[in-house]
Amino acid sequence: MFGLFRKRIGDMLPGRVLTEREDLFCYGFDASSTENIPSAVVMPVNTREVSEIAAFAFDRRIPLIPRGAGTGMTGGAVPLRDTVVLSLEGMNRITDIDEKNMLAVVEPGVINYTLQEKLEEKGLFYPPDPASMKFCTLGGNVAENAGGPRAIKYGVTRDYVLGLEAVLPDGRVLSAGGKTYKGVVGYDLTRLLTGSEGTLGIITKIFLKILPLPAETATLLCTFSQPDDAAEAVSRITSSAIIPRTLEFMDRESILAVENYRPCGLPPDAGALLLIEVDGSHTAVSEDADRIASICSALGARIRVADDIYSKQQLWDARRAVSPALYHISPTKINEDIVVPRGRIPDMLRSLRAISEKYNLTIANFGHAGDGNIHVNVMTDRNNKDEYRKAQQAVRDIFEAALRLEGTISGEHGVGLTKKQYVGMELSDVSIELMKAVKNVFDPRGILNPGKMFPDSRR
Repeated sequence: MFGLFRKRIGDMLPGRVLTEREDLFCYGFDASSTENIPSAVVMPVNTREVSEIAAFAFDRRIPLIPRGAGTGMTGGAVPLRDTVVLSLEGMNRITDIDEKNMLAVVEPGVINYTLQEKLEEKGLFYPPDPASMKFCTLGGNVAENAGGPRAIKYGVTRDYVLGLEAVLPDGRVLSAGGKTYKGVVGYDLTRLLTGSEGTLGIITKIFLKILPLPAETATLLCTFSQPDDAAEAVSRITSSAIIPRTLEFMDRESILAVENYRPCGLPPDAGALLLIEVDGSHTAVSEDADRIASICSALGARIRVADDIYSKQQLWDARRAVSPALYHISPTKINEDIVVPRGRIPDMLRSLRAISEKYNLTIANFGHAGDGNIHVNVMTDRNNKDEYRKAQQAVRDIFEAALRLEGTISGEHGVGLTKKQYVGMELSDVSIELMKAVKNVFDPRGILNPGKMFPDSRR
């Protein structure tokens, strides 16, 4: 079966079908700790090629795994056995930046940061900014409904996707939405495809809403002796009619990990910190920054204001370095991204400390406190079977705690492979069955990113 696929698609795309093991290995993993080797990798460069590949695979029931840059955290782009990876990295053109209508049209392989830079040159702005924005692709962002630090004020990827072109598993091309900011004709297939993790269609074109670049920003680093004080500051800020551009949290373990990995001047004696940014007009920025500083100072925080571009970048480099820095604490980290209502963050942090003590494991926490999204990292060693088993038990406890606090087990990383066995903790049987029915309508032969999102059993 795969020999025929390699021959047929290899003739159609000479030099763009990879079969050597060393090449296949590079497409067998993502930013999760899961990996597998695909049977082949195919690299289309336009919608027609994607359509022909999908139609050929559909007829022969060959599973396809759409892939961007492989930066996902839950194994969504990891191939299962006997599958073909459909790499969209060659579809990397920005086809239009329409300043009059405030939208951009891009292919799925465009790097998020590349679009950010092109827009800023024109005084424009695309808000979604995942931590991996310098190398993740916009197609992957749409497939995972990626967020980022600026989501508290500006929302997530779904809020900027006006329309999509996608190839269905049988090769048909679907157009959903388009260039208008409004449209209520029929079901909203654009929003359905956004966040579907490559299980319903292969995204080949994206229409994105863009905004004017804010006139000014101010960045504050607020350090606290106790994490509970930082969590209380989050509650007070978000309930005071201030909407920061970012409101990021790092606990002591995250701070120390960054300073040991790449010293950035973070205070090693802090129990927690908040990295807060506001934007808008000069007057609004000044007033909001002063009010935030006052709130944090009242809780005993030390305030540092980044007063130039270099200082701001240094602080953001520190924040974005947390994830790689944690690997220097333990060889394995289990990264989860729970969300709780913002007012329950103090409760969630207390629960995390209790779980850490229960299993005698280091748990490092950071993330987007402004919208209740905490990246919880259970530090362990996969090769230590007893410790790794405890880490997995800790993950279930973490999810149970988040759900008790009326939260969710995944805020922006999706479900993929690593979280699918926990889906039944949050979703009802009815919800799961309806989702499976939608999947079956789009993909009746189950060839598109199989084995993802849905639990293998109710447990």
